[in-house]
Amino acid sequence: MGDSVRTKFVGMDVHQKSISIAIADDGPDGEVRLYGKIKNTAEAINKVIRKLVSTGAELHFVYEAGPCGFALYRHLTGNGFCCIVAAPSMIPKKSGVRIKNDNRDAIALARLHRAGELTPIYVPDTEDEAMRDLTRGRNDARIAARKAKQRLHSFLLRNDFIYNGKTKWVKSHFNWLAQLTMKHPAQYVAFQESWAPT
Repeated sequence: MGDSVRTKFVGMDVHQKSISIAIADDGPDGEVRLYGKIKNTAEAINKVIRKLVSTGAELHFVYEAGPCGFALYRHLTGNGFCCIVAAPSMIPKKSGVRIKNDNRDAIALARLHRAGELTPIYVPDTEDEAMRDLTRGRNDARIAARKAKQRLHSFLLRNDFIYNGKTKWVKSHFNWLAQLTMKHPAQYVAFQESWAPT
């Protein structure tokens, strides 16, 4: 037998504090096994990498896109390893399996990556990701402001405060809001919580 380079496909089910790891050896009949669960820290990941590299195998990592972002991807690719982040909606699922199981998910990712059945997503660079965060933040603030205005408008209507001006959310409207008085202290607190003059 020759000393050809073997490949290990490493599936990772990533959470905030932990990562479940499974390994699929290359070849259609290669063993697929659970490696175990580690802490989601660079030190723990590096320890696993050192152990797997010592076997002489070429490593191909995969994990599912999710709220933990791309730090793990950048750590692995920054250290010269092949890694993809799989699109969750494109991961083949067995029918009838509805309960999430970290170990089973890691094993499935390793097996599917070996079979070439996963669709990777585009991983933005840090600058692109920062712009995405800014865009999302602005959109969230816009939605929050709209909902706050709706709540305040409903509160005022319930308490028979009707603004007779032409346009809301302009200086004259803010002046009118600033002069309102409530009949009960609890209402005043509710009013202040929903709107406060700036």
